[in-house]
Amino acid sequence: MTVPPLLFALVMWFIGTAAVVWLDSRPRATFRTSFTLAGVSAILATGAVWWSSGERGWSGAYIGFAAAIVIWGWHEMGFLMGFVAGPNRLPCPPGATGWTRLRLATATVIHHELAIAATALLLVALTWGQPNQAAPLTFLLLFALRLSAKFNLYLGVPNLSDEVFPAHLAYLKSYFRVRAGNPLLPASILGSAALACWAWSIAEAVPAQSGRAVTATLLAGLSALGMVEHLFLVLPLRDAKMWHWASANTKAAEAAGNDQAREGMR
Repeated sequence: MTVPPLLFALVMWFIGTAAVVWLDSRPRATFRTSFTLAGVSAILATGAVWWSSGERGWSGAYIGFAAAIVIWGWHEMGFLMGFVAGPNRLPCPPGATGWTRLRLATATVIHHELAIAATALLLVALTWGQPNQAAPLTFLLLFALRLSAKFNLYLGVPNLSDEVFPAHLAYLKSYFRVRAGNPLLPASILGSAALACWAWSIAEAVPAQSGRAVTATLLAGLSALGMVEHLFLVLPLRDAKMWHWASANTKAAEAAGNDQAREGMR
């Protein structure tokens, strides 16, 4: 029972990321329709979370995990398409440091983070006291991994790997730093690895056919993927190249905008 959940986690992560990249790289005139349709899917997924919350078997774990990925994808679309970000839409002023830089950076994303936190609370409430906790645990793990990645980019990493970052959000890159590393980065990598091992140990300790075993294995796989994404911030590899094929818009103008933003950060 270990291979199917791991494969399912990988496929859901891959398809979900590719779908968001493709939809976000289409003409901006399509954004509202895409975001609305994704919102409908997120509502249906939320209903599926509630409906499957009492399921103790492996099927409930898969439903909860997939539903959380769909809901998460909708939130990511809202951010990357510029619908839900923060009140600050300006680049970081030259010379801004310390509390001023942190306050301005937080203001670029705070609305999105609050929306994610509210959704996490909703999923916890919908499944409170129920045997199937796959959805809230998956969503909370994604939230934690995302916050970790954002703080690492803010503090500074060797490899930003930002080629597919939307051109209309290029101002966010001015809050990133290119540096040899930061104290949070090794803690994030080791923490993701430890979480994967812990979840795997739970999966091994419960009946193989149970929903708990499948949920723990799915979370182990997702934690491992999170570790890999953090490693891409260190290694001289471009994870964005994996998603270049999914982009519907590879105009030279956007590439030039990315290069300009990177030069500004340096």
